[in-house]
Amino acid sequence: MRFEGNTLTAFIEGDIDHHNAKEIRESIDEKIEEENPNLLELDFSKVQFMDSSGIGLIMGRYKLMHAIEGKLQVINIPENIKKLIKLAGLASLNIIKE
Repeated sequence: MRFEGNTLTAFIEGDIDHHNAKEIRESIDEKIEEENPNLLELDFSKVQFMDSSGIGLIMGRYKLMHAIEGKLQVINIPENIKKLIKLAGLASLNIIKE
């Protein structure tokens, strides 16, 4: 993770599934609590697979950032994962940065 200019960027790698979503979530939430960013960027450039646990990860961080009056952006999303995010209805939250 990198915190710069009131933006926290979480670089997520590999798969996001029920086996590791909790660990990813906890590390991001801990850093949010420490830094209190205005913007959280979830960088998906190195994510190869995501199931519904990834949708939950995104939604939970969206709600957390909203609670502290911040914003969430999901960036560098591979096409296959972007389709899943859109199918889940998350595009309507305006969190996808093209």
